[in-house]
Amino acid sequence: MSESVQRFGVVVEAKPERLEEYKRLHADVWPEVRARMTECHLRNFSIFGRRFPDGRYYLFSYYEYTGTDYAADMEKLAADPKVQEWWDITKPCHIPFPDRAEGEWWASMEEMCYLP
Repeated sequence: MSESVQRFGVVVEAKPERLEEYKRLHADVWPEVRARMTECHLRNFSIFGRRFPDGRYYLFSYYEYTGTDYAADMEKLAADPKVQEWWDITKPCHIPFPDRAEGEWWASMEEMCYLP
């Protein structure tokens, strides 16, 4: 039986005055947050950053979902008290896009190419 994998790419702007704090936090993600992400079938979670020529710094994240009920797993992740505490610390480091979809913090990106 082959494993079903959904791939996600998302983006958010970083607040310049909080960028170093954000990097420091993600250099040592809390073990409880990592464990809950794994329990919720997330893998290969990565965040990349890039300062654009206009001086703004953007964070791009990629992750894979291997479960069968993405919505339920994301609700479980969001309900976790330690994850909520993590988000309370990391969200102030972001400037979310004004045109993101309802319920999103990081804006979804369109997958254009995947080469396994």
